[in-house]
Parts: sequence; structure tokens; C-alpha cells
Amino acid sequence: MEKYTLFWFRRDLRIEDNHGFFKALSGKNKVIPIFIFDPNILDRLPREDARVEFILLALGAIDIAMKRNRCNVGIYHGTPEAIFSGLVNQYQIEEVICNEDYEPYANERDKRIKTFLSKKGIEFKAFKDQVIFEKNEIVKDDGNPYKVYTPYSKKWLSNFNTKSVEEYPSESLLINCYSEQELPKIKLDQLGFKSSTVNQPKYLFDNQIIDNYESTRNFPYLNKTSRIGTALRFGTISIREVVKKAANRPNKTFLKELIWREFFMQILWHFPHTRNESFKPQYDRIEWRNNEKDFENWCSGNTGFPLVDAGMRELNKTGFMHNRVRMLVGSFLCKHLLIDWRWGEAYFAEKLFDYEMSSNVGNWQWVAGCGADAAPYFRIFNPILQGKRFDPDGSYIKKFIPELEQLSSKYLFSPWEAPIEVLREANIELGSDYPEPIVDLIKSRDRALEAFSTIRIKA
Repeated sequence: MEKYTLFWFRRDLRIEDNHGFFKALSGKNKVIPIFIFDPNILDRLPREDARVEFILLALGAIDIAMKRNRCNVGIYHGTPEAIFSGLVNQYQIEEVICNEDYEPYANERDKRIKTFLSKKGIEFKAFKDQVIFEKNEIVKDDGNPYKVYTPYSKKWLSNFNTKSVEEYPSESLLINCYSEQELPKIKLDQLGFKSSTVNQPKYLFDNQIIDNYESTRNFPYLNKTSRIGTALRFGTISIREVVKKAANRPNKTFLKELIWREFFMQILWHFPHTRNESFKPQYDRIEWRNNEKDFENWCSGNTGFPLVDAGMRELNKTGFMHNRVRMLVGSFLCKHLLIDWRWGEAYFAEKLFDYEMSSNVGNWQWVAGCGADAAPYFRIFNPILQGKRFDPDGSYIKKFIPELEQLSSKYLFSPWEAPIEVLREANIELGSDYPEPIVDLIKSRDRALEAFSTIRIKA
């Protein structure tokens, strides 16, 4: 009976420069490529989650490329344990190969699968693919993980050399894929999902974006970010390709953002409890207000603060939010509304196309002041000043809050300060056409400072 190698696609949905796939195809056996829709993940998602559709489209592209070589990818729905149990009974599997996934659930899942396969005499191998440096590759001289970004990034850069970044031309070896029969496929409705109204994301990753990133990245109206996060999250592009391109440009700001991504990944790997606990444990003693009505207004983009509301409406409509605005809405939730960062993190997890647990948790804890290398607890973003500085003519605000289109820029960032006649000219009635502010900025800031300073004293 012919022996096979199973390659398990996960966060690496491409045939090009795929480390684990290359290793599988370079072996002695024919390779059966599979993807598993895991109900442990799917069951937590809304039924119109556009990311599920994105995965199916990416798998469709893989399948088309493979069919040129008379092979295809099998798409399954079930727990990994159940799917592998069926596959090892159907085929003579000698080894299972995949790429590493560093999130806590993935780590637990892979341990279970490795144990299951080991009992069947099947080897389980995982390779580094979604980062340049993983786990313990960038650590302090004493072997302990870095908790601060700057020394981590310096060591990362000192260990990095574009010439030493290996490529894995997996696309050239598709002839070694299993081709005896059509492997199973699955449709969106069979997974229990519906097509989403959110458009599938596109990224723009060119030299101009990279070269000008430092000067343009903070202005949401310019649309000068790459939006490559989704492609990195699902592995439709190789991190090696992205990093090498960024490293070869004179301005290194974009590259440093990619290093932040790996910094947060290693934080989550070494400190998995930070998935739902503060990195700085004293911050878990904060007496959050957690007002549900305030949270609902924040989620829907009805706080009465235009830049905050524009960001939340952008997220709800597109599955994306500009990074500068992410920091603002996060600060507003945690500081001005005094709502637990975990509430915001969970909402972003549900809505963001480019949701990456490590980066999302890391950034939420950063803005709340409770994470590794976090912003000082007293740093509180002012939505009025942030709007005037980063959206000076209100283009971004007006794009997502059309009811404010006719309001002059003088009052656009604080409509409640506009005289009644100005509001009338702009066809705005506060409390009807656009909400009045749900908090007083000064009082809520003072309230946050008191709450945060109290737990610091207790510590």
C-alpha cells in the first residue's frame, strides 16, 4: 500500500514560498494537502463572518493552482481529531507536516494531534513560516524573553540579514502532490455561514508605501497604509517576502512595525495567560465601570465624539480600522469610559479582518497601560486634538459620518460646541441626527487617572 504525507494548511494559505509545504513536497511520499474548518473556532464566530469566506476564496485559489498539476486540496469540516482519525483509516499516512501556529489554542490543539498521531506511529512535524524569528530565537543573554520592544527590536535587527532569509519554492514541486482522485470540498452554507456584505480586503504593498510610511501612516484620510495585515494573518503572502522588501528600502519604519508583530507574538507565546489577563497583574484590580449602554454606543459609533465614531463605523462597515484610530478608540474605551480592555479586544476579535490575537491583545494592553512595554497609564488620547491633528479637514470623519458633512471644520471635532444656528445650517440636531457626547472629557479623564493611580498605589 502506497504511503503518503499529509500537509495541513492552517495560517499559510498559499502555494508559494511555503516552508512546511516545501518540506512535505521535497520528501519521498506523495503529498495530500488538506485544510480543516475547526468547529472549536467557527462556533465562536458570527454567521456572516467575512473571514470564513476569505479562507474559502484563498483555498479556491490554491485549488486552481494545484489543478494545473492535476492535484487539489481537500477541505474538511470537523474537529482535527475526528478528521485525522478518518484520514489515517483511509490512507497509509507516514507523516503529517504543517507550519507552526503560536496561539494558545493552536498550541494545545497541536499537542493533542501529535499525541494522537504518535499512537498511530505517525510523525508530526511543524516548521517556522509566519515569522522571521520565533519562540526563543530572540531572547536576552540569560535566555529569558524580552518584555520591552526596543531591546528586542535591536537584537532582532542584529540577528537579521536579508541574504540569510531562506526561500522555499514550494510552487515548483506541485508535481509531487497526490493526484489519484478529487479530494473533498465544502461550501460556505455547508459550514453554516452566509455571505457577508463586507468587501474582501485588498492590500497595497509597494515601495512608495514603504518609503513614505513614516510621514503618512498616522493620517487616516490619506489611505497610505499597506493593509497587509489580513494577508499576513492568513498567510496568503509570505512574511519572508514582506520583510525582505521592507528591509531593502532606506526608511525602516515599516520594517519596525513588522518587528512589533513578532514582539507581540513572542510575548503571547511566553506569557499565554495574557490572552485574558493583564501582563501587569495589578491592573486586573482596576474597578472598571463596564457600563453596558456606553459600550453599546462605542460599538455602534454613537459616542458623540466624531473621530471615535468614524473609526467604529469604519470597523463595522469594512472590517478594517486605521491604526492611529485604533489607538484612539481603545484609549477612549479604557480611559474615558473606564471599560475593561477585554471588552474592546473581544469586539475587535469579532470584527477585524486582520485580527491577530497576539497583536490585538498586545495593542489593547498597550493602550490600557497594562501590557508589556505599555503606554504610561496617564497617557490618554484626546479625541478632539487627535482629530484636529490627524484629520484636519475632516475627510475621514465625513466619509463615515455623512450626517456631519455640512458642519464646518471649526466644530467638526466637537459638534456640541457649535452654536445652534451653525448646527441648523448644517441640518444637524444633536441628540437626533447625531448623538450628544456620552461623557465629559475632562471629568472622565480625571476619573480614569484616579482609578489607575489607585491600583498603582496599592501595588
